[in-house]
Amino acid sequence: MSALSELYQEIALCQQCEIAKYRIKVVPGEGMEDADLMFIGEAPGWHEDQQGRPFVGPAGLFLDELLASINLKREQVYIANVIKCRPQGNRDPLPVEILNCRQWLERQIELISPKMIVTLGRYSMAMFFPGKSISKIHGTDQRRDNVIYYAMYHPAAALHQRSLRQAIEEDMLKIPSLLAQAESITEAKQQPQQLSMF
Repeated sequence: MSALSELYQEIALCQQCEIAKYRIKVVPGEGMEDADLMFIGEAPGWHEDQQGRPFVGPAGLFLDELLASINLKREQVYIANVIKCRPQGNRDPLPVEILNCRQWLERQIELISPKMIVTLGRYSMAMFFPGKSISKIHGTDQRRDNVIYYAMYHPAAALHQRSLRQAIEEDMLKIPSLLAQAESITEAKQQPQQLSMF
């Protein structure tokens, strides 16, 4: 059993939040265990709670389309959420829920060790771009500790506000070149330093 599978078992036993009492299934995340590209959404919705998988409802179908636009399938990336249980009535995650779940997300990131993390929506954005506004920073990136962090609107935003669809599609198209940069940064770090003869 992989370290990630063991982590999923730990997450499934978590009862730290009130919402754990009402979930049908915990939704830890899924995808390649050594993915270069990791997407982090906000919280599971109704469909996710039923299946125990992230992004399987209407927003997930749009995410699949977005991935296809850059020649990727969800099996080639890793997808998770800030919190692992569905808030009742699909309300926004509470600060205490985000705090309680943070340990799980941090361990996922550590185990997967992605080269690039894409935040989907304001709750995941706030973890990596504190104090920023998604309307101002979507489509921009920051580099920290050899990882590129990239902010995007949540795919669900396009379902509620059709005017955002084009911005989301355009932001997605920037990912391949950023990922290539992330890979070149990693390769440069792994190259042995050549000793000068002089």
